[in-house]
Amino acid sequence: MVKERYLQAKKIYADIGVDTDEAIKRLEKVKISIHCWQGDDIGGFEGFGGASGGIAVTGNYRGKARTPEELMADIDEVLKLVPGKHKINLHSIYAVTNGEKVERNKLKPEHFKKWVEFAKERGLGLDFNPTLFSHPMVVDGLTLSHPDKKVRDFWIEHCKCCRKIAEYFGRELGQPSLCNIWIPDGYKNIPADRLGPRRRLKESLDEIFSQPVDKRYVTDSVESKFFGMGVESYTVGSHEFYMNYAAKNNLMYLLDMGHFHPSETVSDKISSMLLFSDKLALHVTHPVHWDSDHVVLFDDELKELSKEIVCCGALDRVIIGLDFFDASINRIAAWVIGTRNMQKALLYALLMPNDKLKQMQDEANFGDLMAANEELKSYPFSDVWDYFCESNNVPIRGGWLGEVKQYEKDVLSKR
Repeated sequence: MVKERYLQAKKIYADIGVDTDEAIKRLEKVKISIHCWQGDDIGGFEGFGGASGGIAVTGNYRGKARTPEELMADIDEVLKLVPGKHKINLHSIYAVTNGEKVERNKLKPEHFKKWVEFAKERGLGLDFNPTLFSHPMVVDGLTLSHPDKKVRDFWIEHCKCCRKIAEYFGRELGQPSLCNIWIPDGYKNIPADRLGPRRRLKESLDEIFSQPVDKRYVTDSVESKFFGMGVESYTVGSHEFYMNYAAKNNLMYLLDMGHFHPSETVSDKISSMLLFSDKLALHVTHPVHWDSDHVVLFDDELKELSKEIVCCGALDRVIIGLDFFDASINRIAAWVIGTRNMQKALLYALLMPNDKLKQMQDEANFGDLMAANEELKSYPFSDVWDYFCESNNVPIRGGWLGEVKQYEKDVLSKR
């Protein structure tokens, strides 16, 4: 039945010049960087007691992963329900030290050997992030921009360690590892000095990136933020700061969908960034009012984001990572919903007659353009999605939810 419906959909799309087989081939090549921290509420394995420093995870649903083994098992469950081969995105707090206390500025590749083994066995890649939050050395809400050199140096050393770990990932797994730096630094109230913290951040970054790494194995990115809890009035690492820093230093810039004003859309920024940058990184989330990382939904902005990537011919230039955390629902379900929705949105974009739509715009046929876009909303996209899932041996439609519930009964409920 799935194949029959797909063949019907294939003909319908062919009538408007869209090759569904080609769309599926292109989607199969896209690796989503699936964030590990949805599985344990960004707790990590250090024992500091959960996320802090402006990061809050709400809810207390049963079954949170408590150990590396539990987290890896949960990721395996997610991978069974998501089409394709992807990457896993780690924070440094997920080091596997076997009970040894290792400070963040002393982390080494050996502390992530189990993750590399995990990835190799499953044909996955690994991305990485220094963790500049949830730690006693986040002093007065500041890290790389702190006035105290000792504080800055600690975090500089940590970021240098992490770049070498990312290099290790890339070398071992045969695909570049994205090493992304984000910091929580900022002030709740209007600061007396905006320039000083930003100058210190720039100097800290200069020192971090002065360390040589093999660019075949690691790609550096920097991530901005507009505001958040505790930094409502001023964020040191703003959009303008990092966009300029990345451009001047030949680094990748990362846009997080939750790190902008609620009235801004990241989809509108993609084409501008790609005109001036070879590559771009994304953290895909579903912001609600403030910097809240809700589970990614198949909504208009996700579709628009995906349309921009496809229309810009940038599927191989945009690194798509997920960044959400929800502890109010089954964590496996949240993972699967968000990841599949990201893939759905990309497929939706790949099934649009983009060249024809561009021509309508250039010829000022705006009525035709509106009509075409509206009609496309009722095209049999879901039949192509079902076929893509079945071809990749994962459940179609809501069939995956039963497996998640069984996993909750057999595994999560016993934790």
